[in-house]
Amino acid sequence: MNDLIADALIPETAISVAGLTDYIRFLLEQDDQLRQVWVFGEVSSINRHRSGLFFTLQDSQGKAAISCVVWTSQIDRLATLPVAGEQIIVLGSIRLYPQRGQYQITVWQALPAGEGLRSLRYRQLRSRLEAEGLFAPERKRSLPTHPQTIAVVTSPQAAAWGDIQRTLKQRYSGLQVLFSPAQVQGEQAPLSIVRAIERVVRDRRSEVIILSRGGGAVEDLECFNDERVVRAIATCPIPIVTGIGHQRDESLADLVADVCAHTPTAAAELVVPEIAELYIEHKQRIADLYEAVQQRKQAAEGKIEQLRSRLLRLRLHRQVEREKEAIALLRQQLIQSTRRRLEQATQRCHLLQQKLATLDPQAVLQRGYAVAREEDGSIVRSSTELALGQELLIQLGQGRVKVKVIEILDN
Repeated sequence: MNDLIADALIPETAISVAGLTDYIRFLLEQDDQLRQVWVFGEVSSINRHRSGLFFTLQDSQGKAAISCVVWTSQIDRLATLPVAGEQIIVLGSIRLYPQRGQYQITVWQALPAGEGLRSLRYRQLRSRLEAEGLFAPERKRSLPTHPQTIAVVTSPQAAAWGDIQRTLKQRYSGLQVLFSPAQVQGEQAPLSIVRAIERVVRDRRSEVIILSRGGGAVEDLECFNDERVVRAIATCPIPIVTGIGHQRDESLADLVADVCAHTPTAAAELVVPEIAELYIEHKQRIADLYEAVQQRKQAAEGKIEQLRSRLLRLRLHRQVEREKEAIALLRQQLIQSTRRRLEQATQRCHLLQQKLATLDPQAVLQRGYAVAREEDGSIVRSSTELALGQELLIQLGQGRVKVKVIEILDN
């Protein structure tokens, strides 16, 4: 009887627990937003199991929590491992666990949140830039010893600008300081710093650049870890000194700069010497120079005295007389040799003149011979070359005559 009453009370729309669970799982797993969702929170209740890593992710107020699981095959692919008490961001999908009727996140990836995420990005960028050699010591350039023009890149509202001006004026009066304003905090700061450095480079007057900021919270200094700022410093043809004003951590700008100082004042002290120190160094150099000259003078005087003693021992007048006699003998030998060569040359010249007179065509003509030439000046050597009526030029011993061929006789 009671069973009949119970059956009568069950509505027709009632479903089983398994049916309800399947329906809920279908709703969760078919939702596009829940198939791939980013969730951040604080890690608690970590349990490492053979099948995977199980933990709970809860919000900072502790008002909500969700179970998470990273299967063993996925653990090595996580950027960071969940640690109890730390904030992380997980990427995964919502899944329903039927046996307990609980939903959970199947985690694919985990990243540090807040300071942890910032630290991860910093380490990754630092490693990549370091692999490129941007932080290598051999890239560092030395600063000019006595610069005449310095550029400062910072915010006009920053206390660093006043500290730098005051320090430069006290240490090295007469220095020309160029100011290139830039934002040194906020989202627009990286691009503003890059443009400020580019302005100084285009100006071409500065010998060194101070990139500065008067300290601040870690998040306020993020612009000095921006890749654009780091590469602008690395490619700048002018040496750069950073004085960002924090000592806890080095920024990437500090690592790539040619010289790093912890404060704006220290940066200004590095780029210029102090006048008082220069004066002391100058006096010391004068004293060192005077001492060096005195030492050289004493050494020269001692050497002169040694040479004087050697000269006295050598008796140079006797050696000079012997040299004069040797030179006179050589002079006499040279004169005799020159005379003999002159006589031989004169005799050879007379002989050549006689041969030339014998071979001279003019001399042959003087003995009564003549030379017949055609109109083009060529010598007639045979009567067969001539023609009747042809005009010839006859060269005699004295003068020339023009004739015409009227008869050609046989040989």
